[in-house]
Amino acid sequence: MKKRNGMKKVLLYIGLAVGAIISLFPFYWALIGATNDSGKMFSKPPKLLPGDKLIENIVNLNDSIGIGRVMFNSLFVSGVYTILALLICTMAAYAFAKFHFKGRNIIFSIFLISMMVPYHATVIPLFKMMAGWGWLNTYQALILPNLAYPFAIFLMRQNMLAFPTALIEASRIDGAGEWKIFWKIVLPSMKPALAATSIFLFMYQWNNFLWPLIAVSSTDMYTLPVALSSLFGLSRIDYGQVMAGVSLATIPIIIFFLSLQRHFISGMLGSAVK
Repeated sequence: MKKRNGMKKVLLYIGLAVGAIISLFPFYWALIGATNDSGKMFSKPPKLLPGDKLIENIVNLNDSIGIGRVMFNSLFVSGVYTILALLICTMAAYAFAKFHFKGRNIIFSIFLISMMVPYHATVIPLFKMMAGWGWLNTYQALILPNLAYPFAIFLMRQNMLAFPTALIEASRIDGAGEWKIFWKIVLPSMKPALAATSIFLFMYQWNNFLWPLIAVSSTDMYTLPVALSSLFGLSRIDYGQVMAGVSLATIPIIIFFLSLQRHFISGMLGSAVK
């Protein structure tokens, strides 16, 4: 029996190792491509060892899209959006979870139904709205739409449903206001859910391509996905630059995720159980 269990563990670890290699290989391939010439991307046999063209590719990438400005735009837009959206979605989730008002379930159902509406169907009216306000080619046009992200509200609400209502009522009896209850009592216990939600919001905005492509026209306002797409022209494509840009675009997401990984896992498991 012990030998049989040992074989199962060995097979399990082998399967996990193979899955990890398959998952990490695209990132490794991008890093290898960033250190080699464009022509070596599709060589046979494929080149799997780092080259010596990393600095050259990054310099060429900077000459093509201005990587410093583009990275600042993406970090600024994604960071501000994550903070504002997290605040709005958390307050909405708290209201849906702990306040009893007429039509609460109907309004929440509308939020869930809105997740089924194709994003492309909202682009034209949103563009007309931004144009009417004179917000095109501005940071507010990139940040303010979709602050009330339905999935983030749903995720936070599921976690807040498990928060003891008796504790909130006791705080009210002691004279605490609603804002104090929300900031001092409820939010500190929601750290895992806040971490999980912030990761979703940051990744959503960081990878957003269609709306920034439509909302901005100046290269100074390009975010990283839009700037990288401009490298694919009708003439020769420098895949060394492309892979260098992809590698740089991946680093902030990995750092952000790893810094909140422990809270992310506990938050997701908590929402599933609750």
